Amino acid sequence: MSHGNTGAASDMRVAQSDIDLFRHLENNLYTAVVSDALDELGFWDRAMADHLRPLVPSVRFAGWARTISCMDVHHVDGDPYAIEIEAVDSILPGEVVVVSTGGSRRNAPWGELLSTAAMARGARGAIIDGLVRDVTRIQRLGFPVFAAGIKPVDSKGRGLVMAYNVPVECGAVLVSPRDLIFADFDGVLAIPAAAIEPAIRLATEKALRENQSRDELRKGAYLRDVYKKYGVL
Repeated sequence: MSHGNTGAASDMRVAQSDIDLFRHLENNLYTAVVSDALDELGFWDRAMADHLRPLVPSVRFAGWARTISCMDVHHVDGDPYAIEIEAVDSILPGEVVVVSTGGSRRNAPWGELLSTAAMARGARGAIIDGLVRDVTRIQRLGFPVFAAGIKPVDSKGRGLVMAYNVPVECGAVLVSPRDLIFADFDGVLAIPAAAIEPAIRLATEKALRENQSRDELRKGAYLRDVYKKYGVL
């Protein structure tokens, strides 16, 4: 199975176009309006499962998917952390770590040290479809993480990283490397490359109409009239 490659992990530069894209999502949009845009484009299955929740409520981040695939084991491998270390060291600036566990809740494959390493590599956050540990330390670090739950046990003897930078299932969504990940308190979206430009354009247009609707509703306008005018709810 391919492990992927480390690439230019030491290159801490992020393209200005990427920074502009991430900032536009984080400052002007929200997952609900982008999800609606994806629905309009026919991408109905890009919102991850509702069991993935942020470790802190006030969180919003966007970045390119850096995928990691884990599986359960019931023995201690000779070098249990080898591919895991490769995977974390391969993270590039502007990426969001996306960890698939096959739905396992046997161990916590993510914790403070991996968060610290990912943050130092320039990662913008992590989505762990499994358990995490060292949570108060991750919170103090300020690295945004979504997870399925919390448990203090190590992955050694319980789970192994098998591959990285390959398609994975995370939160019941098939995520490919370099999908655009967008997360806030409502949940996590994995936006496929072909949908990025039209989804963001449609979401931006809808967000404007929602702002206009909100202003009129605050002034006492009836919902039926506002909806007829702007066509959004």
